[in-house]
Amino acid sequence: MADSMFQQAIDFINREADLLDHKAYAEWLGLWERDGKYVVPVDIHATDFANTLNFAYDDHAMREMRVARLKNGESVSSEAQEGTVRSLSRFRLLDEDPASIRLRCAMFLSEVRLAKPLLYPANVEYRLTKTAEGLRLDTKVVRLINAGHHLNTVAFIF
Repeated sequence: MADSMFQQAIDFINREADLLDHKAYAEWLGLWERDGKYVVPVDIHATDFANTLNFAYDDHAMREMRVARLKNGESVSSEAQEGTVRSLSRFRLLDEDPASIRLRCAMFLSEVRLAKPLLYPANVEYRLTKTAEGLRLDTKVVRLINAGHHLNTVAFIF
C-alpha cells in the first residue's frame, strides 16, 4: 500500500531537518519552490509577514544569500557554532487539497555554541506543493516560542 500524502509530507519535513543539521545547504535550497517563503516572525501571532517585523522573511534570492553567508564564513556568529540537532514531533495535518498540503509540528532545535547547549522551541508550519517530481517546499513559518525575548546570535537556518 502506498504511503499517505500526510506520511510523505512528514518524511519530507524530517529530510529537510536532517539536511539542515548536516549543513547540506545546496540540497536544502533544492527542496524549495522558486517563489516560496521562509519566515521567522518576531511576533508568534503575526500572519501578515510582509508588513510585520521578522527575523527572516526570505524569498529565493534571500535564501541563497543566507546559505552563501553560512557556507563562506561571512557570518561572524557561525565561527563559534558547533552544530545543531532538530527534534520534530506532534505532526498535525492542517489542510490538504489536490495542489498542496499544510502541516504543523513542534520543533526543538538544539545548538551547541562554545560548548554550551542552547534550545530553541518552536511551532513550525509548512505548506508543501504537490508536483510530478514529488513534494516541494512552498512556505515554512517558524514561530519561536522565545522570539519575544533575547535571542543569541543565530548562525543557522531554523
